[in-house]
Amino acid sequence: WEFNGSFYQPSAFLIKGIPGLEALHHWISIPFCALYIIALSGNCMILFLIKKTPSLHEPMYYFLSMLAVTDLGLVLCTLPTTLGIFWFNVRRIGFDACLTQMYFIHILSFIESSVLLAMAFDRFIAISHPLRHPSILTRTTVTKIGVAILLRAVVSLLPLPFLLKRLTYCGKTELSHSFCFHPDIMKLACADIKVNVLYGMIILLSTVGMDFIFIVLSYILIFKTVIRLATKEECLKALNTCVSHICAVLVFFIPMIGLSMIHRFGKNAPPLLNTLVAYTYLIIPPALNPIIYSIKSSQIREALLRALQRK
Repeated sequence: WEFNGSFYQPSAFLIKGIPGLEALHHWISIPFCALYIIALSGNCMILFLIKKTPSLHEPMYYFLSMLAVTDLGLVLCTLPTTLGIFWFNVRRIGFDACLTQMYFIHILSFIESSVLLAMAFDRFIAISHPLRHPSILTRTTVTKIGVAILLRAVVSLLPLPFLLKRLTYCGKTELSHSFCFHPDIMKLACADIKVNVLYGMIILLSTVGMDFIFIVLSYILIFKTVIRLATKEECLKALNTCVSHICAVLVFFIPMIGLSMIHRFGKNAPPLLNTLVAYTYLIIPPALNPIIYSIKSSQIREALLRALQRK
């Protein structure tokens, strides 16, 4: 512990795996390793195929490559501490290292939310204004959108580590997960955390919350456009281009909303439920997104088959 007058700050926090199943951590690590391998290899494959295939140099696939990079970042942020505790029971993480991990986890989560919104906008333009789509979403425009997404996440979350660093902490140092999460760290403080709670709520609602609302509005407009199409075949063809994106949105937002609700209102929720929702939120989307797009996108499948045939 570091002591400075009445100011107390732990030198480290203790992370934990799955509560009640500590004796089975070595066995539990097997499915986690499988998910991490799928996430790493799948997203690297997506990036490789998009880079090497000229026909995939389109806005939809540029946004998909942004999603893949974000998923890789999330995997690399949580993998060391998660497998460290499952394999070697390494529970200690330094205070500053914990704040750094927390900052990047939240940044990448916010970026993923914004990229999903950009992909929804791309689908709306492609279906509602197909002839103007190439001129609206040029490569320069896509690059500017990507930079804006990154800057919004970095700037909006920059105060979080400093808001946590100013707090005085009590004797408890054990976190609820195998990674560092802002609401989790905040609850260990014995100081007034109203500023942290208020800022966290405002940022969450004004970024991820607004992203989700605009994604829903985009699909309302898409469905209105699709209904006006002449034939049933055209309707199904248009909607089929959105299926993979809808799956990615549900896989990301449902666990995220669930975890936020548990941390803010689920004081009596079982620790196991909290842990499982957190792992679902941070590990399942990076593993499933490449599978979803590989199955539903014929262009990705064809590029993968060509790559395998060349080998």
